[in-house]
Amino acid sequence: MSNKSRRQATQRTSNMNSSYNIWLHRFAKLVAASTFVLIFIGGLVTSTGSGLAVPDWPNTYGQFMFSFPLSKMVGGILYEHGHRMIASIVGFLTVVLAVWLWIKEPRKWLKWFGGGALLAVIVQGVLGGLTVLFLLPTPISVLHGTLAQVFFCMTICLAVFTSKGWLERKPNLADRQKPNLQNLALLTTGVVFLQLILGAIMRHTGSGLAIPDFPLAFGKIIPPIQSQQVAIHFLHRIGAVLVSISVVWTCLRIFRSHRSQPTLIQIASVLLSSLVLQILLAGITIWTKKAVIPTTAHVATGAFILGTSIFLTLQVQMLFKTQQKKASESLLVEQTP
Repeated sequence: MSNKSRRQATQRTSNMNSSYNIWLHRFAKLVAASTFVLIFIGGLVTSTGSGLAVPDWPNTYGQFMFSFPLSKMVGGILYEHGHRMIASIVGFLTVVLAVWLWIKEPRKWLKWFGGGALLAVIVQGVLGGLTVLFLLPTPISVLHGTLAQVFFCMTICLAVFTSKGWLERKPNLADRQKPNLQNLALLTTGVVFLQLILGAIMRHTGSGLAIPDFPLAFGKIIPPIQSQQVAIHFLHRIGAVLVSISVVWTCLRIFRSHRSQPTLIQIASVLLSSLVLQILLAGITIWTKKAVIPTTAHVATGAFILGTSIFLTLQVQMLFKTQQKKASESLLVEQTP
């Protein structure tokens, strides 16, 4: 590499280091954590059947949201109105984060990514309102739940992109196995996301107990498909098998081939433990006929697995060289006198 190329590389590193803002990074993590809390509260709304406990929107029984008396927040109103309040707080935090990025962040693509997150949370709020006004239509309810997961992933990305580790990343590891760890982690994230969509469809079509036993289905491995609800429920179980295969495959790859990377080992351990917990919660949800606590925990753990998967994917991107980059480096070596 020439002296000029070295100077340019040093200058880029210096610019990256100077753009690190610890408080911006911490605030991005706060937004991500608050979004997870919001998903948990949203799960409570669905689990308790409180989606229409407050029949109007954006007001609450004709009153401004934050002026609604606490004494009236009982039963389903507590869950639905509480969900709206938390959603408003998350929306406000996202506005602050997007503006902060736009003013202080030197990376233009990250400014627009923050704007995309803001747009997502605005659309999410509108979908929540439409869900109430149109009396919980399945397509809008499913879209509302799906966009919540997308927005959660975006907040995790923002927390990673604003971290010092991302700014100073120097990918120097190689994975020559097929598929490589980068693609495997990305595949796992995609499979988990599709499974959460199936879960949302199952919840909002009332198919959660269409198959009343677990781990078998009507005492069989493959149940008789007697109704649309049974089909939806069974598809969700098939999705759970695919998620289990992809998660175990990814984690085993890390445990066997990348034991020298403690960060990856820790994330993989959390991901695998979360999968075991999620399967257990699925069984408890059915055995207790969808009791509120295990059902809500099942929803929240699903979101946690998705968040952990995308976090793992980003960490892998920070550590491993892409095939394109390796090819470019090889070409550079050949051309260097």
